[in-house]
Amino acid sequence: MNISFQFKSFEPSAGLRDYAAKRFDKLAKYMPNAEAAEVAVTLTVEKARQIADVIIDAGMVHITSRERSEDMYSTIDLITDKLEAQLRKLREKMKDRRRAAAGQVTMGVVSLTEEGKVRSIEESDRYSAKPMGVEEAAEQLGVLGYEFLVFLNSETERVNVMYKRKNGDYGLIDPGVSL
Repeated sequence: MNISFQFKSFEPSAGLRDYAAKRFDKLAKYMPNAEAAEVAVTLTVEKARQIADVIIDAGMVHITSRERSEDMYSTIDLITDKLEAQLRKLREKMKDRRRAAAGQVTMGVVSLTEEGKVRSIEESDRYSAKPMGVEEAAEQLGVLGYEFLVFLNSETERVNVMYKRKNGDYGLIDPGVSL
């Protein structure tokens, strides 16, 4: 993370520079691509007001923020707390989007030529996989009488497929497991 400081209307002490650098460095753990992040911090003194303006540009993430108080250390604390909350909220939102995308399943019937090439997709269905455990998926498959069931494994948070084998047992396909 590249942090650049600009000081307007005052000359900062070494202690203030170090304090500000340490506080802004802690924000890196909330950024998805912290190595490429650019953080521009402008600290200004106007009469009795101490003002901090921050611009964070981390690729897809762009955040601007402004805080003011009567003490520069307090202003730095206020703005870093505010930015930390914004970055944490943004990180959770991205996690939720990934979980929702992982739960989306598209099923279709594919028609093949004799050479094994795809001729056409005859049917397509899109739905959200229901989160459940492996035991519950086996029960659902038995009760519903389907050949297979696509579900979101609540233990691994991955999309799995439970299917009925020819001998009457059930099989489980978990694409995240390597043997």
